[in-house]
Amino acid sequence: MLFIIQFLPLTFMLNYIIWNVNPEAFAIGNFAVRWYGLLWALGFLVGYKIVEKEFKHENLNLEWLDSLFMYIFLGSVIGARIGHCLFYEWSYYSAHPLEILYVWKGGLASHGGAIGLLIALYIYNKRISKKGYVWLFDHIVIAVAFAGFCIRLGNLMNSEIYGTPTDLPWGFKFVRDYAPLPVEMIPACHPTQIYEMTYCLVTFAVCTWLYQRKKAYTKNGLIFGTFLIGIFLSRFLLEFIKNNQEEFENDMMLNMGQWLSVPFIIWGFYLIIRAMKKNTEKI
Repeated sequence: MLFIIQFLPLTFMLNYIIWNVNPEAFAIGNFAVRWYGLLWALGFLVGYKIVEKEFKHENLNLEWLDSLFMYIFLGSVIGARIGHCLFYEWSYYSAHPLEILYVWKGGLASHGGAIGLLIALYIYNKRISKKGYVWLFDHIVIAVAFAGFCIRLGNLMNSEIYGTPTDLPWGFKFVRDYAPLPVEMIPACHPTQIYEMTYCLVTFAVCTWLYQRKKAYTKNGLIFGTFLIGIFLSRFLLEFIKNNQEEFENDMMLNMGQWLSVPFIIWGFYLIIRAMKKNTEKI
């Protein structure tokens, strides 16, 4: 006998899970508020509080915070948009450059967001904090890891960026993405959004532990390097079971997301080795 448990739009079955969530959280008249936007906002709000707590703990200048998060917001959003257009759909956007500004039509790349953040915080460090580039990242990546969790949850609510077909019992059938096909014809796929939420949470927990228990913020680059390994090495491995975002990736040995992850992974190992070596020298 087939055993089914249904709760709102989520249905559990013996060999797969039906996922059919409305991406709109609520609507006011003709204006719809989507879960993705709410979760982005939640990530920034909680991230702000995390960094504020760090600044208070170390008696740092709290006046830096508002400008810091403005740089973070602009750098990550602009970078994510340009990154998507440049890395994944340049053939289209090079012919329609004005549509790069149409953020509401979708298309944000996490690697582009990371590059935009790197540029924005380089400028911020030179103009405002002047505490050191890597020092600055040591103090924001815990917040960034939590924001990453929120963004991937938003992807799940949008039924987007999921993985290849699977026979595992937790495979998701993303109904909205295959409408109007009947459920029986929809493949169950890896819910890679949940996998990515998991490694974001694990990275968040490890970096928080390093900061609070090991005072790793005194070892320049250790927290940042741990973050880079936790996020980008996990992302690199997970790409093997994710669908390619664009057709041109099908002929590549590694897809675009993996190639873009490699420099961050190398940088992460370098920062960790350097931080541990300097700590050994002090002893």
